Amino acid sequence: MANFTKKAIKDTFLELLNDHPLSDITVKDIVEKCGINRNSFYYHYHDLPELIEEIVKEDAEEIIRKYPSVKSIVECYDAAIEFASQHRRAIMHIYKSVNREMFEGYLMEVCECLVRSYTSMVVSSEHVNEENIEIIVNYYKCVCFGLLIEWLNKGMNENDSQNFRKILVMRKDLILELLRELQE
Repeated sequence: MANFTKKAIKDTFLELLNDHPLSDITVKDIVEKCGINRNSFYYHYHDLPELIEEIVKEDAEEIIRKYPSVKSIVECYDAAIEFASQHRRAIMHIYKSVNREMFEGYLMEVCECLVRSYTSMVVSSEHVNEENIEIIVNYYKCVCFGLLIEWLNKGMNENDSQNFRKILVMRKDLILELLRELQE
């Protein structure tokens, strides 16, 4: 029963978030729409930020699970864009709220996991030390994160997404160049 109630709270919150800015949503709105009492909400969550963090964390973990191996840096970017596009309004409401820092932290974590998977695949046949792998992972996670943040800042515009993707496609072999430079 507890898992059912928790899922109902999350689903109701996300439904409300698709229709209203985060600042307009209260615990009262959630419990009334969900058909539970306030005590049930507070049994599961201390407050709305805790609920938001759990949802964002679970979504980040889902993206990471969905892409255990990544074949290109473009696929890393596409995975994040695909997820965000499916949850466009909710993502924008959280991103434009006071919870932005927490959201960005999980977005960076997703970028790092996807890029680490891709980098591991690329360097598997190369003899690269761990320090150089970390340099490459840090570079690419920041590139992907930066492009995603810019896309969010521009209102999740499809044209911007495609233009940023083109940048990654044009530089798809950059990781091999970086490896050669770091080895010298």
